[in-house]
Amino acid sequence: MKAAPFPWREAMAIGFGVLKLSSRDFWALTPRELASAIEGLTGRTSAPMDRERLEELARRFPD
Repeated sequence: MKAAPFPWREAMAIGFGVLKLSSRDFWALTPRELASAIEGLTGRTSAPMDRERLEELARRFPD
């Protein structure tokens, strides 16, 4: 399974538009640092569901 590409457009929108970072400061951040800054704004979110949990739900609640 191919990983989803990094959401650069959304990252830049938050970095420049919301956090008001300069280009220099934004591009100096690691993705993890940017994620932490976003978490500071929005609060912590739960991790996405993994495949095992999805399959369990599909067995419990078939269509």
